[in-house]
Amino acid sequence: MDRVRKGDIAKPVREIAPVTLRVQELAMQCARQFHDLSVSQYAVMKGSGESLAHLAGACSQISLAATLCNLAIHHRTEVLLHEDADPTPATSRNQLRRAGDELERAVTTYRTVAQQFSRRLASAAARSEDRQLLAHALADEPGVASAAARSTPPAEPVSEPAARRR
Repeated sequence: MDRVRKGDIAKPVREIAPVTLRVQELAMQCARQFHDLSVSQYAVMKGSGESLAHLAGACSQISLAATLCNLAIHHRTEVLLHEDADPTPATSRNQLRRAGDELERAVTTYRTVAQQFSRRLASAAARSEDRQLLAHALADEPGVASAAARSTPPAEPVSEPAARRR
């Protein structure tokens, strides 16, 4: 407890918490974007179901990365509270490495979906096909499809999380 009183517990928090907060923000941004796409005209575009499934996976990966960052803080601070805890930062480093791996997987998924979406938007034939799909969806299920019709189509392709573009 003397080490806690001296402020040793604050060091890993100061070092890791900013990353943890940013990854938590990314997880929320991804979930919001996923939701917005699922209720927009994007949801009736050809191949959107598969893309949305991939985006759901990316959201999970980013959320897992945020949890791993929190675990890294926990593993670095528990040694200050429990005598039998691991005194080395190896466990914490491992959690942060795993968080980085999960973020890389999510970035790869986002890039793939964004490229597919961009190619679809760039193709006049694909846009025409999507308009027909939307019209068909409106005719078949007006209650379900009307929300998609009222939503504005995504103005720009799905992009990778901003923090990973650096």
